[in-house]
Amino acid sequence: MSVSAQQITERPIRLASAGATLNGDLSVPPAAVGLVVFAHGSGSSRHSSRNRAVAQALQHAGLATLLLDLLTEREERADVVTGEFRFDIDLLATRVAAAVDWAAADDAATSLPVGLFGASTGAAAALIAAADRPAVRAVVSRGGRPDLADRALDRVEAPTLLIVGGRDDVVIALNRQAFARLTGPKELQIVPGATHLFEEPGALDQVSRLARDWFTRHLGAA
Repeated sequence: MSVSAQQITERPIRLASAGATLNGDLSVPPAAVGLVVFAHGSGSSRHSSRNRAVAQALQHAGLATLLLDLLTEREERADVVTGEFRFDIDLLATRVAAAVDWAAADDAATSLPVGLFGASTGAAAALIAAADRPAVRAVVSRGGRPDLADRALDRVEAPTLLIVGGRDDVVIALNRQAFARLTGPKELQIVPGATHLFEEPGALDQVSRLARDWFTRHLGAA
């Protein structure tokens, strides 16, 4: 399936989670085969250029996407100074799980299989949410910290793809440790020559292709 940008329906959403109101951008192509919720990482938001690039690739492949701010505007302002929220993995995971619950109830996403795309600390939040929400059908981590999901790793049943830059040595080691603990279908893909943010020419395109293929395989085969 190849979808043009003009065919994609976009709308802002506001999602309630444990007393907080979160802002998100929902994009739905025609005849979508799944919905991918993005869990942003340390110090990031739904405006992340890297995650938006991946989201566009998914949309053109027939997947709906929800880019969601996991922190409120007040929390984001505080986090810039203190960093107190970006490593609050339990809080982030609770909000990712709320997005999964929203997707199951929202008219625009009803009946679509749900996947999660996590970056940096958002990958740990995505894995915890996947462990707690069996409705999650697939997970992809980009330069993530799946090790921070800790005890939830043993409970993740959703097929999980870990993508790491070949020059991101410390994160490769952490991903390998987490990968060994995952008991469901899994793959670890290392992008040669890429650093943590996949800023090298072609690196993010490779991430997009890997994520697209993983989600279309596991969400499109409903």
